[in-house]
Amino acid sequence: MRQRVAVAIVLLPIGMAAIYYGGIAYILLITLLLGLAAWEYAQLFSAGGHQPSGVLVVFGTLAFSIQQSLNYYYDSPLLDDIAWITSILAIISITYHLIQYERGRDQAATDFAITISGILYIGLLGSYLIRLRSLPEGVWWVLTALPAVWFADSGAYFYGRVYGKHKLSPRLSPRKSWEGYIAGIIVSILGTAAFATMWRLPAGPGTEITALRGAILGVVISIIAPLGDLGQSMIKRQFDIKDSSNLIPGHGGAFDRIDSWLWASVIGFYVIVWFFL
Repeated sequence: MRQRVAVAIVLLPIGMAAIYYGGIAYILLITLLLGLAAWEYAQLFSAGGHQPSGVLVVFGTLAFSIQQSLNYYYDSPLLDDIAWITSILAIISITYHLIQYERGRDQAATDFAITISGILYIGLLGSYLIRLRSLPEGVWWVLTALPAVWFADSGAYFYGRVYGKHKLSPRLSPRKSWEGYIAGIIVSILGTAAFATMWRLPAGPGTEITALRGAILGVVISIIAPLGDLGQSMIKRQFDIKDSSNLIPGHGGAFDRIDSWLWASVIGFYVIVWFFL
């Protein structure tokens, strides 16, 4: 725990500064995290005997990140449309794996499924971390939506370890409990409402940020986003691997750190766009 806290103290100011200033600093940080997570994703499956293309998973992830980065600066229907880039990546991926089949790889179809799912899961969902920041008042929305995950995780951990009796997911995460899960939702609602209230002052007059909207983000994200953590646990447990890598001391790998962020960013983006803006 001490190591986790020490690393968090070092990395948190860097992340906060990148979120606040946005622009190229934020884009580079998110792109780096997504690229590392994509590589770790491919390595997890490789350790289980599969042969996804790590290069294509990383390339596809970066392609989505670059697309949204350009859209961050240049508002264009072409840049905002993900259909064309998804189609190109699917064609490239299946072409690569059919060549691998011809070379003797009998499980190439399964490898293709893993490759394309990694591109979509990490690349497409991860690109919403950039899309969320590019919204009007995006800095404050990011600083409300992502902490919803942290509040939920902290509430679930501290309450669940003392009062947790009913296991939430016995096979995937035996230490998680329904009591902790519910506590996490409550803490997330209160925390995001407080953060949204706090951000109103620097956001200035006419801001769309309110305590109620913060609470709505908190409840929606805290209910759904924990599935991102369980989804990653499913992958790791299938191959009996504890962490996606040892990149971050005490925290595991990049994929371990952003598993719930992937969900929080896309959920937060559409809640904000559909209901608040």
